This record gives sequence, structure tokens and C-alpha cells, in this order.
Amino acid sequence: MRRLLRPAKAAASVAAAGAVAVSLADVAYADGVFSFRRQPAAPPPPPAAPPSAEPASADEPYGSTGGFQDPTDLERGAQALRKINASPYAKLLFELMRKQEDSRRAEVEAEQVQFEIYRKLQDIEKRKKIGEEYRENMKQQLQVEAQRLRYEDELARKRKQEEREVQRRQDAELVRMQEIAATKREQARRATEQKILADQLQTEKEKAELVRETIRVNAFSDAEARVIEKKLTEDYNKKMLLERMNGEKEKWLAAINTTFSHIEGGLRTVLTDRSKLVMGIGGVTALAAGVYTTREGARVTWGYINRILGQPSLIRESSMRKFPLPGLKPSSASLPGGAGFENVILHPALKRRIEHLARATANTKSHDAPFRNMLFYGHPGTGKTLVAREMARKSGLDYAMMTGGDVVPLGSVAVTKIHEIFDWSKKSQKGMLLFIDEADAFLCERNSTQMSEAQRSALNALLFRTGDQSRDIVLVLATNRPGDLDAAITDRIDEVIEFPLPGEEERFQLLKLYLKNYMLKEDNKRSYLGKLLKKQPQKIQVRDITDDLLRDAACKIDGFSGREIAKLMASVQAAVYGSPDCILNPQLFNEVVAYKISEHHQLLRRLPLEQCCRFIKIA
Repeated sequence: MRRLLRPAKAAASVAAAGAVAVSLADVAYADGVFSFRRQPAAPPPPPAAPPSAEPASADEPYGSTGGFQDPTDLERGAQALRKINASPYAKLLFELMRKQEDSRRAEVEAEQVQFEIYRKLQDIEKRKKIGEEYRENMKQQLQVEAQRLRYEDELARKRKQEEREVQRRQDAELVRMQEIAATKREQARRATEQKILADQLQTEKEKAELVRETIRVNAFSDAEARVIEKKLTEDYNKKMLLERMNGEKEKWLAAINTTFSHIEGGLRTVLTDRSKLVMGIGGVTALAAGVYTTREGARVTWGYINRILGQPSLIRESSMRKFPLPGLKPSSASLPGGAGFENVILHPALKRRIEHLARATANTKSHDAPFRNMLFYGHPGTGKTLVAREMARKSGLDYAMMTGGDVVPLGSVAVTKIHEIFDWSKKSQKGMLLFIDEADAFLCERNSTQMSEAQRSALNALLFRTGDQSRDIVLVLATNRPGDLDAAITDRIDEVIEFPLPGEEERFQLLKLYLKNYMLKEDNKRSYLGKLLKKQPQKIQVRDITDDLLRDAACKIDGFSGREIAKLMASVQAAVYGSPDCILNPQLFNEVVAYKISEHHQLLRRLPLEQCCRFIKIA
């Protein structure tokens, strides 16, 4: 009982335990001897006040502030305790009370742990807020510092700009003052030179007047003297001429008689004397041998001089003289106005581009600028060589033509020959247009397995000589296979021009041109003596060959190149010469055209597919 009087909390716990025990005592169990009706449980006691840190003192009177406030509660608790002690479940009840106390203590500890966790979380949140505030402050400080630096940089930039502007104005003012001073000095120099020149002109004019008057007087005197002298010597000359002619006549007659008499005597002596006959034959033989030796020696010497000074052996055609002399000024070969391409039949757009390139090349030479290299590609016989020649003439340059097929058989000598060509081309004072036909023969891709070491060396030599833009040589390459050229060669090309097969209008113009050249053009190059000595060829008579017939033929020969059209008209000329009356009529013309068309189609069928496609391609 004394334990119940310690703290108020313990008393409340005992009261709650009593209530529980009473409720348990009123419960009837199925396996018990007696069955009791369950009584309603007593209401739970009010929450006890928190225990004080110090236990109640023993001398504290009952009913004071440290114990129960209501005595009835104490009495009710005592009764409950007596019931508990009398109950057979007292021990179980006290065990339950102990477990409840342990549970309550565990709950208190859990609450303490949760409180500690909550306190830690609060501390973390606080630290996080402090960190965020610190970062925000640092960010603001960095922004302020950046703004300050930008402002200082802007001020420095403005200051530099102002300094540069001031310096620029000072420099401009200095330049202006220098220009004014130079202008004044130039004006003074010009005025002095004009004054001196005027004085010299006046002096020269006076001298010229005196010289002119002297020459006029001397001319009159000389003319009068010549007239008198001519009159005096005319009769004398006539007399002397007649006497001289008579004397020459007699002298020639005597010389002829003497010569024939000597020849007669010499032949009689030679024929009668065997030793003299042998000596005469030996002399004639020696003379023939001397003439032959001299001719062959001159040929060898000329070949040696030609190799040293003349054009290289690879050059097949050139407009430059074989032995250029540095002291001679070259004559201009530029064609006037729009001349130069009237005999070249091309597509109008291609012709305009060619003329533009010719004018650009001429202006490039006149302005001493580097030339532009070109690549002509297309079907054989489309006019690449003719265009290169006419372009050189139009632009006022010399031209030289070679073919790549001549380089391949040279082997290791090809490198030397290529260097000779470029060294020889630089001797031209007008500039040289070097045209290389069939360029793919030795300028093909270096990775090709079919390329020999000599060809690779020749290609490298050409690449070496064309590495920089030249002011002396225009390199023009012509090929039927532009895809086979080496990449370094195509890199040196500035202008690429395709020459397609002629269209219908171009074929018509070519037929008219070759008809005029082969059948209608008269040969006026024969000399009068040649016309007398040689038999005159029979003139071709053209009948009923109209433009409509030529246009019909141009439509039929679709796919023909310019060279094939020229061969067609040459075949027409041969057929006309083969006829007895030498007359060209529409029937004969159509027969030759039909034969050449069938021949062309047979050639197409024999060609491989790739060459056939390239053969009939029209750009």
C-alpha cells in the first residue's frame, strides 16, 4: 500500500490495473466451473500528471499537492488492489502491467529517436538554406564582378578607339599635307618642264625652217642639174648601148663557136685516148661522190643544228619559226574583229565560250597576267585541234601541237624531250599555246598497273613544269577519256570544255562548207607556167544540190562527227571524179550518203558497249 502512495502516476497505473482485473474477474470462461455475467468496465482514469523528478517525501501529508487530489480515487484504487490480490490472475495482471510499462518506455524511446531525427533534419535544412544563401551571394558577387570587368573593358575599348581615331585623323592630316606639298612640287616641275619644252620647240621650229629652206634650194639646184645632165647623157648612152650590143653579139658568137670547137676536140681526144677516157670517168665519179658526201654532210650538220637550236622533235606543227632570233620582233598574228572562227562550225553557245576564252587570253597576255590552262574533251573529230589553232591565232599567240602517243615510245628519253619543249616554248616572245592531243596516252592515272616507269617519269616532268601559273605558256590538253587523267593533271586545269557531236544545224553548215571546199572552190594557186605544162583537171558540175537536200542528209547522218562529215564529202568528191561526166546530182549524193551511214552503223556494232555509248553521246 505504501508503494501506491509514492507518485501520482504510479497510483493511476494501479487504478488502471485494478479496473482491468475487475473486468477480467467478471469474464466467464468456457472451461471454468462457474459462469458469471460480464459487468461493464469502469471508465478509464483521467491522464495522470507527469511524474516529478523527486519522489514524494515520507512526511508529506496525504491530500497535499504532491498526491491524489481526490480521496475517492485513492479509495477506489485500494478496493481495486484488494480485488486484484484476491483474484487468481494477480500474477498475470502484474506481468501485463510490466509489459505495458516496457511498451510505453519503448514508445518513449522511439519518440526520442524520432525527435532526434527531426532535429537532425531541421539542422540539415538549416545548413542547406545557409548553403543556398551562400551560393546566391557568391553568384551575385560574380555577376557584380563580371559587370565591373565588362564596364572596365568597355571603357578601355572606347579609350583605344578614341586614341586610334585621333591617330587616324593625325595620319590623314599628315597625308593630306604631304599630298598638297607633292602636288605643289609636281605643278612647279610641270610648269618648268613646259617652259623648257616650249623653248626647245621654238628652237627646233626655227632650225626646221632653216633646214627646210636649205633643202628646198638644194633640191631645185639638184633637179636642174639632173635635167641638164640627163639631156646631155641620153644621146651618149644610146650610142654606147648600140656599140655594146654589137660588141656583145660578136663576142658571144665567137665564144659559142670556140666552145663548140673545144667540145668537139675534147670529145674526139677522149674517145680516141683510153687513158683520158678513164680519167674523165673517174673525175665524173669523184665529182658525184663529192656532191653526195657534201649533201649528206650538210644534212647531218643541219640535223645537229636543228637539235640544238630548232624546234623539238615532238612538235608536229608550230607557228613559230624554227630558229627564233631574240633580236627580231614577232609579227602579230591576232585576227581583227570577229575573224578567226568563221570557218569553225560549232554549237553557238560553245562558239561564244571559245571566243570569250580567246579574248580573255589575249587580254591576259597584254596585262602580263598568268595564263589559264584548258582541257578539251569529246568525241574524236569534233574540232578540238582546229579550235586550239584558231584560238592561238585569235589571241595573238604562237602555237605548237604534239600528241601524247609520240611520248610513250621514247621511254626514258621522254623526260628530256618534255623539258626541251617547255624550254623552247619560252623562247616565244608572243607567248605559246602548247596543244597536247591524246593527252591520256601518257598522263593517265599513276596508280594504273599498265603505266610504265618511263611514263610515270614523263608525267612527273610535266607536273613539275606546270606546277605554277605560267606567263609564257598556255597548256591545252585534248582527250577522249577525261576520266583516265591523273588527279594532279586535272588540278592544274582551269577551264574544262566539252566538244559534243554536231547537232542538225551544225551538220547542215558543215555539209555546205565542205561542199564549197571540195566541189565548188576553184584552184587558183597554180602558176601560169604550171597551167601550161600540166593537164587541167576537169571541173565538177553541181546540179540540183539544194539546201533542202543538204538538210535531209544532215538529219540522216545523226551521230557523225565533223571529221566523218569531211570524209563523207571527200567520198562524194571521189564518186564524182569516178563518174564519166564529172557531174554531182542528187542521186549520186544520196547513194554516197546511204553508203557512209551503213558503214557508220557497222562501226557502231563492232565497238564495245562502253565505247559505243561514248561514241554516240551528244552533250
